[in-house]
Amino acid sequence: MATTTEKTARDSGQGAGSKGARLEALAGTGQSVWLDSISRELMGSGELKELIEVIGIRGMTSNPTIFEKAINGSPSYDREIALLADKGYGTEQIVRFLMVRDIRKACDFFLPVHRKTGGNDGFVSIEVSPLLSADTDNTVKEAKLLHFLVDRPNLMVKVPGTPEGMPAIETLTGEGISINVTLLFSPDAYRNAAMAYVRGATAYLGKGGDLSKVHSVASVFVSRIDTLVDKELECRVEAATGSGKASLEALAGQAGIANCQTIYHCFEEIFRGEKTRHLSGKEFRLQRPLWASTGTKNPKYSDTLYVDSLIAPDTVNTVPMATLKAFVDHGQVSPALVANKNDPQKLAEALKGVGINLDDVFRILVAEGVKSFEQSFETLNKAISDKVRSMVPGKPATGGLPETTRWSHDMKDLIEKWESNGVS
Repeated sequence: MATTTEKTARDSGQGAGSKGARLEALAGTGQSVWLDSISRELMGSGELKELIEVIGIRGMTSNPTIFEKAINGSPSYDREIALLADKGYGTEQIVRFLMVRDIRKACDFFLPVHRKTGGNDGFVSIEVSPLLSADTDNTVKEAKLLHFLVDRPNLMVKVPGTPEGMPAIETLTGEGISINVTLLFSPDAYRNAAMAYVRGATAYLGKGGDLSKVHSVASVFVSRIDTLVDKELECRVEAATGSGKASLEALAGQAGIANCQTIYHCFEEIFRGEKTRHLSGKEFRLQRPLWASTGTKNPKYSDTLYVDSLIAPDTVNTVPMATLKAFVDHGQVSPALVANKNDPQKLAEALKGVGINLDDVFRILVAEGVKSFEQSFETLNKAISDKVRSMVPGKPATGGLPETTRWSHDMKDLIEKWESNGVS
């Protein structure tokens, strides 16, 4: 059973120099850092190249909110939008095309990392439409389409860990597609995602598939838990006095990390125990826990809290740019998560004792997460639609691709794949 702990930044040639010292040290503990951001400016300016080769980031994630900000906030996409609209593409087709093209380019940036780490890292994630979060069959269809269009070995397709998403994860894994399970909050949802991956991998092996080429991460959202729990605690603190008030204040800022402790224990139980014993020796890849939503939202907490506190072997931390810069500057590297002796169950019981049930928190956050991504997707669609309506047919907007090239080689390739397969 392949692990990632032996794959250090030094082995892969990443993280050279003092700027990359902290991420190199993190890689030595068995944790990889991925960037939770994507934009054409990032890729075109040379900044992403430096982040990979000097700082040592080892992958990239995206979501509808990130794309909405990138595409809606930059004129660099306008020419392509106009060209695609001129060919008769609809709004959702244009959105998908732009996402696929950016993800393809990002995958190419990270392909050397993917090769040097023996396929353990260097992944870039693209998410299926959030409007399909309750539709298993169309989630599978969309994920297969994105996998086909991007056509890169270091792609992961993001599928939400909703009840309807679980069978999609199993089906897609069973067809050899690498999946990033997203929007996970509760330990129960994590277990379901892990076992869906195990069943899918087992099915793929049964078909004669090469398990060394199938990867997965389980994206567990962290800071959003503390944000909601702390808000509930603040309401109770205002009405409390004396020692009761102090007891309530002491519970703040702990739930997110405690939940990760529980989930990491589940990870070890599943992937180092009997549930995956039948896959041992078959080049089976662990489904690594990926800590997501790790930017600190509460100014009272350290700006590197959700990196410093979540270091453990065979994990990934995907960070926003501000958190990455903060950690590179002053982050603390130690096996903090496995060394944490706090009892997550006691914290859950204490919170329940003051009327905060974590199961309720998890349900609220999943619903809010799906709704947030849906809103970003709809906002992006509307922005593209507005841009198309404002453009004169046959006269693409300025900016973006040079007028002399119109269709780059990559765009031509993608258009051919698109149209030869009747993508709608």
